[in-house]
Amino acid sequence: MHNDIEKVLYAQDQVNQRLDELANTLTEKYQDQFPLIVPVMTGAMMFTSEMMKRLNLKLNVDYIDVASYAENSESTGKVKLIQDLSHNIKDRPVIIMEDIIDTGHTLKYLAQLFADRGAKSIEICSLLDKPARREVDVEADYVGFKVPNEFIVGYGLDFNGLYRNLPFVGVLKRSVYER
Repeated sequence: MHNDIEKVLYAQDQVNQRLDELANTLTEKYQDQFPLIVPVMTGAMMFTSEMMKRLNLKLNVDYIDVASYAENSESTGKVKLIQDLSHNIKDRPVIIMEDIIDTGHTLKYLAQLFADRGAKSIEICSLLDKPARREVDVEADYVGFKVPNEFIVGYGLDFNGLYRNLPFVGVLKRSVYER
């Protein structure tokens, strides 16, 4: 698996340090607000789990699963809701946790969905941001790292369901995903 990685962008210790910083910021802001944390599954699972350990505040967590990618590396641009929330978000602050902002279609869809449902506030916290691929106007409120326009895996990000368990963020070799 490690042989498929062209280079490591952010080692585990760098990711941990940045998560500590993000969690401190969120803890301070949401201390008395009881937010709902909403990871976009499955990619944000690892990021959200690690962030929740660091958040020193009362919160709920609920999951949403959407798809905008076909069985290859290209976004379809259309978002499909696969699993919806079980919590009522009306008048609740919502923090969407995302692994990477790429085209932006998923987050634009979710932000509008949650706004339509009456969320008190909606903020986005993403481990990674890839602005070179943005197709719609959406920005995260909190970002761990900006990444280049390369195929990124590790720390929850995958290619065909693989590489999510890598403890770092890396670039997948082109030869792997162009097979």
